Amino acid sequence: MSIYDTLGARTIINAKGTSTRVSGALLHPEVTAAMQEAAQYCVDMAELQASASKIIAEATGAEAGIVTSGAAAGLLLGTAACIAGLDPAKMARLPDTTGMKNEVVMVRSQRNQYDHAIRSAGVRIVEVGLPDRIAGAGVRDAEPWEIAAAVTERTAAIVFVAHGSAHPTIEEVARVANSQHVPLLVDAAAQLPPASNLRRFLSAGADLVAFSGGKAIAGPQGSGILCGARDLIMSAVLQQLDLDIAWEQWSPPPTLIDKHRLAGLPPHGIGRQCKVGKETIVGLLVALRRFLAENEQSRHDRLLALVKRLDSATGTLRNARTEIRTGGSTPRFVLTLDRASKLSAMDLCIALQNGTPSIHADPSQTPNGIVSFNPTALRPEDPDTIGRRLRELVG
Repeated sequence: MSIYDTLGARTIINAKGTSTRVSGALLHPEVTAAMQEAAQYCVDMAELQASASKIIAEATGAEAGIVTSGAAAGLLLGTAACIAGLDPAKMARLPDTTGMKNEVVMVRSQRNQYDHAIRSAGVRIVEVGLPDRIAGAGVRDAEPWEIAAAVTERTAAIVFVAHGSAHPTIEEVARVANSQHVPLLVDAAAQLPPASNLRRFLSAGADLVAFSGGKAIAGPQGSGILCGARDLIMSAVLQQLDLDIAWEQWSPPPTLIDKHRLAGLPPHGIGRQCKVGKETIVGLLVALRRFLAENEQSRHDRLLALVKRLDSATGTLRNARTEIRTGGSTPRFVLTLDRASKLSAMDLCIALQNGTPSIHADPSQTPNGIVSFNPTALRPEDPDTIGRRLRELVG
């Protein structure tokens, strides 16, 4: 019996991937052991974040970095840092940005539900570009000159959502941001692997980059990384930490927070609700080191072995064809239903989800009759169980 049984919650087989909805990645025993050890001690959180900053900087090439309570929290903190800088009075007023730089420029085709975290800091998003290539009306999208034209004295930052098909490219957007002397904040939540992406966006000219910690890094689900320019990271962590302490007693680590540059101690900031515990910080750092230690080929081979086992366990289906797809960073097992199938792809996803055990597949291509299975969060015994259920349901 698992802890979830005692709490009255079902465990699932997660073949969708590391999405938050299905609780993200599985933690390696080394990570959980480190978190358990961290829980047995108390620590000054600013000092722990300073230690994290050093490790994150080494991994990313950034000047500094902190552990956040997820990538969305990193976007909120990063935006708040771009608005307030090192001014404690501005920090105290957020999300009221009256009289401050309170606009963020984004390419229209990159808008998504996660930009709510950006808007939560008190900014208005200024959209640029017409995504004709996505709407099917043409081949164009936003262009660098459109981003430059949208920058005014009210612009706090330019936000770039990293994706393989993002346009303009990160390099083109960075040139605009740097020429306009405006910070560039990159949402790279799901841009790992490859591990080289930890450095890619900063090398291209970004000022801040947010990553998820609970996806490919395989850290705690409620963790993330915000890394970049030292002053912006300093502002971000000041707006996250518990600062209920007298000025004369406060002695933050100078490698992360330069007290002498502040007019005073800001109150609890807009990111206070994004606090991250010592166990999460330690777990993320151990997971990050493990992620960097495993080369891309080893990771691919490990996941491919799970996919091959699933393919073998499924065998030949009467009403569907299956294949192993190895393109991209993560191999997948893909099932395409025949047109004569009585089940639709969405019906199959729902049946898998409602069965015992509950199996969550990737439904993103169900309108095309396709159900995809991602091995990233599978346990060694899961492929056999999935294969058996597919034979029962599809035939």
